[in-house]
Amino acid sequence: MLAVSVLSDGAQTASRRRRVNKPVALVWDVETLDGQVRESNLADDVINPASVVKVATSLWALERLGPEFRFETRFIARGTVDVARHVLQGDLVVQGSGDPDFHAENAFLVARALNDLQIERVTGAIVVNQRFWMGWENGSAGRESDPMKRGILMATRLRQAFNPKRWDGLIKRTWREFALRRGLDARQPPQVVVAGGVGADGEVEQGEMLVVHRSGSLADTLRRFNCYSNNDIERIGSNLGSTDEFAAFVAGRCGVPREAVQFETTSGLGTNRLTPRVIVRLLREFGQTCERLAVPMESLLPVAGCEPSTVTHQFPVLADGPSSSSVVGKTGTLTNTDGGVAVLAGFARTGQGEFIFCVAAPRAAGKLKGSRHAEEKWLLEFIEGHGGPQPRQCAPELPTPDAGASVMLLGDRVIPPPGGPSPSTPPSSSAAPRSAD
Repeated sequence: MLAVSVLSDGAQTASRRRRVNKPVALVWDVETLDGQVRESNLADDVINPASVVKVATSLWALERLGPEFRFETRFIARGTVDVARHVLQGDLVVQGSGDPDFHAENAFLVARALNDLQIERVTGAIVVNQRFWMGWENGSAGRESDPMKRGILMATRLRQAFNPKRWDGLIKRTWREFALRRGLDARQPPQVVVAGGVGADGEVEQGEMLVVHRSGSLADTLRRFNCYSNNDIERIGSNLGSTDEFAAFVAGRCGVPREAVQFETTSGLGTNRLTPRVIVRLLREFGQTCERLAVPMESLLPVAGCEPSTVTHQFPVLADGPSSSSVVGKTGTLTNTDGGVAVLAGFARTGQGEFIFCVAAPRAAGKLKGSRHAEEKWLLEFIEGHGGPQPRQCAPELPTPDAGASVMLLGDRVIPPPGGPSPSTPPSSSAAPRSAD
């Protein structure tokens, strides 16, 4: 019996060893910029592209809004301002237009502007509309489905950021970094105390427009979402249309039948369907749009080895070795959905020219690290076999949420607030977050 047990244990060990050493099955497609196929393996197999979907969302946003589009968030007094007492008697109403990247830094800008207008206390509540978002949610995976509860959460975050006495350690650190960047006295933070709590109806027919916050450029916002692979890029998608409209847009741009493109989300969460060949076509379209708009791809997608990103983190040899900065692209990872998947897609610059590629490991649950290693090895060998790596220029340092943002003090103008901007009608302007892959 002992001998049988030893043999059984040995067989189980050998079985485990065989499973560990089993090669990762990859699918891929590599093409030149003009569409000539250079290498291909099961390129027409349908896969879940995971967060590579964010490239499609970025393309959709660039085409609908333009790289310089800026979101406006309007702060309106529903009451009267007593300048002598530095008090707003009434509510502070926040009319968001879908800014997907509004954070504590942006709240600091607004609080300073309100202080400039001699407002340091609000007797009523902060009341937000349903298009005001603040902080991260991890897209549809973490979003509160009840719009009223969600609004209350967003208003609560803003109220906290306005009042230093309510700050936690993270907001305190954010303020110190903000003050250092802007040359401010960190000992003198702005303060707006909201005495009346929070609300989420957010609709007002008339009031005193106090401040308009304008976000940084859409291009900067997309770069932050793509580098960190943050699923709250879905907020941008919700400003543009339905997932059916999204899929139709991608199918049209890639020149494939509508049924060849399936999207559940605009972030890559859930069940989405593309083939490696269609992903390469998508990237080609993305590159052509960037060229037409005079926006470098490197300012929208992460470059391996340049800035903090999922590409740099998940593919360390690609990022730190001789091939550093030769690849710009997007990662995609799902741990369980569709049996798990790991995807890397982008542009590889070599001595023989630029190539568009997509490599994926379907059914990668439980072996994501090994799958990424296999993808990295495959890509490095391809680059070496095509003249070696050629570096590209890194983009400037990743922007913070307040970079490029501005505030306009309107003070004593009493006007009805217009509706939020629609994708087809921009507003009057020209058009370390949590990673989630």
